[in-house]
Amino acid sequence: MTREANELLKRAMTLPITERAELAGSLIESLDSSKDKSVRAAWDAEIARRMEELDSGKVKPIPIEQARRRLSSAIK
Repeated sequence: MTREANELLKRAMTLPITERAELAGSLIESLDSSKDKSVRAAWDAEIARRMEELDSGKVKPIPIEQARRRLSSAIK
């Protein structure tokens, strides 16, 4: 990493967590060279479907700790 990038990282790490999350999301989005509208539409539909499942009660959220335990045991 360049000195400039390292300095930016240090400054970014002093931001509140919500601002760091927004910054990280923006940086990740900037890496997506795909501008295919059908991909964006498919993701939007998937997000809407998952939100509907949560809102309707069809799917129940679980605490992050439980999800991490499940994932950890699944990869062992």
